[in-house]
Amino acid sequence: KPTSTASTGSATSASARALQCREMKPVAIFRHAPTEGPGYFATYLERKAIPWKLIALDEGRAVPRDARRFCGLAFMGGPMSVNDDLPWIIPALELIRDAVRKDVPVLGHCLGGQMMAKAFGGAVRPAPVKEIGWGEVRAAANGVARDWLGALESFEAFHWHGETFSIPPGATRVLENAHCANQAFALGKHFGMQCHVEMTAELVRDWLRGGAREIERAKDSPGVQKPAEVERDLEGRLGALHAVADRVYDRWTEGISRGN
Repeated sequence: KPTSTASTGSATSASARALQCREMKPVAIFRHAPTEGPGYFATYLERKAIPWKLIALDEGRAVPRDARRFCGLAFMGGPMSVNDDLPWIIPALELIRDAVRKDVPVLGHCLGGQMMAKAFGGAVRPAPVKEIGWGEVRAAANGVARDWLGALESFEAFHWHGETFSIPPGATRVLENAHCANQAFALGKHFGMQCHVEMTAELVRDWLRGGAREIERAKDSPGVQKPAEVERDLEGRLGALHAVADRVYDRWTEGISRGN
């Protein structure tokens, strides 16, 4: 069967992406709890042919010391506090600071954003309102927010947090909402979020199963939704969320090094 020009071009393009993937250092993705993996972020990286390596701190993996082993660092969520006395927290904070010194971009989701804030000199403390479920966040009115989000003014994000971070010295607020003034910040090529943009249907349902008691205990909080509401139009909400995630991840991956 003859090979069409289109299929030849597609094969060449795929080969080029595969070669690029082999030559690049990976993005290190740090997992702090078994149910809080990279989710849609891993899907995004694979679509862009960007290699990644999972470092499961919840399984006792050691925190690397040299950020230059990777083209970027991404920290996921977790039920613990960055203020807890856990053996990996201090090394992780130092790795984040090492990444800034060596110009390796850092990305944080929820706990990951709190870790970044603390590493950069901010504070993490209990939030005035616990948030669980879907809720609107707004882009801050500044040039840094426009650089990261373009014309996007607001979107429905996913939330599951009882603590919040301050905006660290030198950083700029990017996202905010009614219950939490600091939903995201940027410091150069580094981006920390309190909200979640990496959610998948599997993650949402896993968290609802594992967090049923937490939801029941916090049901009177104005920021906590019932499980049925969290799952309402789940695929549609996730599709819209992933479009926002693409924008954030596109901007973040502009800062990663494509070579060794």
